[in-house]
Order: sequence, then C-alpha cells, then structure tokens
Amino acid sequence: MERHLSFSKSIILFAFILALLFVSIFLLKAEPHLPLLATTVGTAALLRLFGFSWKQLESAIIQGIQTAIMPILILSLIGILIAVWMMSGTVPTFLYYGMDYIEPHYFAVSTLYVTIVVSMFTGSSFTTVSTVGVALMGIAVTTGISPTLAAGAVICGACFGDKMSPLSDTTNFAPAVAGISLFTHIGNMIYTTVPALVVTTVFFLLAPATNALDLSSLNQIKAALLDGFHIHWVTLMSPLAVIACSVKRMPILPTLIVGIVSGLIVTAFVQQQAAVDVWFSVMQSGYKSTVANETVASIVNRGGLQSMMWSVSLILIALSLGGLLQHCGVIEAFFRKVMQPLKRSSSVVVMTGASSIAVNGMTGEQYLSILLPGQMFKEEYTRRGIPAKTLSRTLEDCGTLVNPLIPWGVSGAFFASTLGVPVIEYAPYATFLWLSPLFTFAYALIPRLQRNSLGRKI
Repeated sequence: MERHLSFSKSIILFAFILALLFVSIFLLKAEPHLPLLATTVGTAALLRLFGFSWKQLESAIIQGIQTAIMPILILSLIGILIAVWMMSGTVPTFLYYGMDYIEPHYFAVSTLYVTIVVSMFTGSSFTTVSTVGVALMGIAVTTGISPTLAAGAVICGACFGDKMSPLSDTTNFAPAVAGISLFTHIGNMIYTTVPALVVTTVFFLLAPATNALDLSSLNQIKAALLDGFHIHWVTLMSPLAVIACSVKRMPILPTLIVGIVSGLIVTAFVQQQAAVDVWFSVMQSGYKSTVANETVASIVNRGGLQSMMWSVSLILIALSLGGLLQHCGVIEAFFRKVMQPLKRSSSVVVMTGASSIAVNGMTGEQYLSILLPGQMFKEEYTRRGIPAKTLSRTLEDCGTLVNPLIPWGVSGAFFASTLGVPVIEYAPYATFLWLSPLFTFAYALIPRLQRNSLGRKI
C-alpha cells in the first residue's frame, strides 16, 4: 500500500482523533466502544477525502484486525479459565487460605510482591491478573479493602514481573526490534524499573488503609466457602500446572488449555461435578454458585467466554483504527517529520518514548507501540551513537507499561474487565506503570543520570 500522506494531513487526523476521544470518554464519560467506532469511521472518511481508495482503507482495517486474533484467543480462553477455576474450587481455596495469611493493613504491598513472583515465573501479566489477581481481588472485597487500591497493586506487580521476566513476549520483542540480546535489555531496565518499584512500594506502604475493615465477617465468608465448595489443596494443582507450563516456555494458548483441562479434572474428582453439559454452560456463560452469602457469590459468580466479549469488541474496534493509522502511513508521516529537527541525543530518546505513548493512545496495541517507533528511530540511534539498549528500554517502558493505562488498550480493556475496576479508577494507583516512563525521561534529560553502570551516556 502506498504511503503518500503529508505531515499536515497527519496532523489533521491526529487532532480529530484526540479531540473526539477526549470529549467522548473523559468529558462525556462514555464507554470507549462507540467513541472509538465513531473515530474509526471519521478517520476512514478523512483518509478517503485525502485520496485513499476504499480498497486501501478496507485492506488497512483488515490488517489491523489480524493483529487482534491472538489477543482475542487469549482473552476467550482466560474467560473460560476463570469460570473453570471458580467451578473447580481453585479460587475459593485460595480465598479460604489467603484470608488467614494476608494482613489487611499490608495487603497492597503483599499483593504487589505476590503478583511479581507469579508474573516472573509465568512471564505473563494476563495470566497473573486472571488467576492470582482475581483471587486477591476477592480477598480485598471480603476484608473491606478498596478495590481500586487492590487492582492497582495487582496490576503493578503483574506488569513488573512481566516486564522483567525472560519468559515474557514483550520482553523478548523489544530487544529483538532494537537488535540487542535479551539479558542486556533486562539488565539495562534495572535503572528505571527498580527506582519505580521502590517508589511504588513506599506508596502502597503509606496508602491509607480503610477504617472499615470488616474482619468480623471473615468466619461467615469462610463458612460459606466450605458450604459451597470442597476446599482442598488438590484444587491448586491446576494453577501450578499453568506455572509449570510457563516456566517450560510453552506457548500461551496451550498453557491456558492445560489450565482449563486440569481444572475440569479437578472439578470432576474434587467437586464431584462431572456433568459435561454443566461444564459447557459454565465455560460459556460463567459460574453461577448456590452460595447464599452475597459477598462470596459476588466473587465466584463470574468468568465464561461471554464475560470477555466487552473486551473483545473493544479490541476489534481499536485495532481497526490502528490498522488505518499504521497501514495508511499516518503514523510514519507524522513522526518522520517530527524527528527531523531533533538536535540533541536526549531529545531523540524523549521523542522515542513519546512516540510509543502516542502509538499506544492511537492504536491501543502495545506491540505496535514497540515496533513502529523502534523501526523509525533505530537508524537514528545508530547514527548518533546512542546505545541500542537505550532504545529497547525506552520502547518497553513507554510501550508495554503505558498500554494498561489506556481504556481502549488491549491490556487496559482486559485488566478492567477481569478485575471489575475501570481503567480511569485504577490508573492513579498503578504507580509503577507511569513512574517507569518518567524515570526513562529523567535519564534522558538529567545530565547526572545520563550515565549507566558502564559509564556510557544515556
């Protein structure tokens, strides 16, 4: 597809997109689906006026949607996995024992480091949030802890582990785009990741705990769990199987299928529910318990394929818009022009990070936010003598970690749907996600921070 869009036309398109999304989502408080759909239609109409044929626009949209296939498959299987783990008693067992060992006043910090460990082993923030994260959110609800605080801690820990794990796809993708080794990339991320984690830890330690911790109801909740499920350590074998598959670097789809199948086996032998028609119903529509306790019911009655359709539809629309922007040359036309007047190396690094954030905001796709700026700036880094590891770190900090802060982003939509907390509400508590990009910019702009452990600038 030819890319002949001018810089001025790309400015018009970006201004239109930002204005419509800002007014619709942040001022009118609309759900992101229809504003994104309207933005996609308007962008296509403007591109048609700018000389693109419908065949070109259609091809761009299809190419954008093609990148959504894998996230949609993952989301669908995770929805099924959550329902199965509710039915099998896996999450109820975690809740039952977790309430004995997690101190509510230190819940946020405990959650942060539990999810870090799990995410480091699995290499997936999605898997961590949808399994351990769901269970920890349940504990938060039962003890009166703020759901937004709990969601922030879960997401920070899951994203830290994902970012620093050699098993993570994005952690492998960023250095591949920049042309460096994986462990060089991970080692260089320490300079932004560790300070951000330290500040995040202090934040959660100092975060005001609610004065309405309802610990008196814990015995009732545990009794309700015992009444509705067979609580047994065997139910934890399924998540252990998922972690084992992740450690062995099995692909994410087979790993999730292992979690689902092992959960069904546990359901048959531990919960003594072997009716296949019931299994199909739960996997389709989610688990519906007979537990009378409203708190427990609100936690375990969830999951299923249909529970992910909100996120799936949002991703399809967002990546349709992303396809138009990428494959019609809008992003390239804009950033190629913006890059030309940059004189200082620090400005190039800042512009790289800003580009990743902008692509995230425009497309909602973290892989594009790594790939497109990486391709555009790689030669410039080489020409100016800026280490390639700085490029990979910047792409990771401003690409991977910003995506969960965008309501229509793949990660943002998934986390909000899975944890039941909107992005706009958990974002202030997801301190690690926005501190890492800030430290990246600080290393570029503050002279004293521009030397890494090897004594090389930036």
